[in-house]
Amino acid sequence: MGIEQAPTEKGKDSARGLQDSSRSEEERVEDSKGSDLAKGADRVDERSRSSDGRGPGEKQVD
Repeated sequence: MGIEQAPTEKGKDSARGLQDSSRSEEERVEDSKGSDLAKGADRVDERSRSSDGRGPGEKQVD
């Protein structure tokens, strides 16, 4: 849930904290990896392949 969609102030604070935590985690991983992480659809494909070696499109075909 995005910050704007949170119905309460406590929810908005929580969303901000999650966003900040995610940003710092991504920066830490990129620094240790030595390159940027893939973004958007490329990231979905990358994460899917790393789990089992097949891309999302390949998993849809039985």
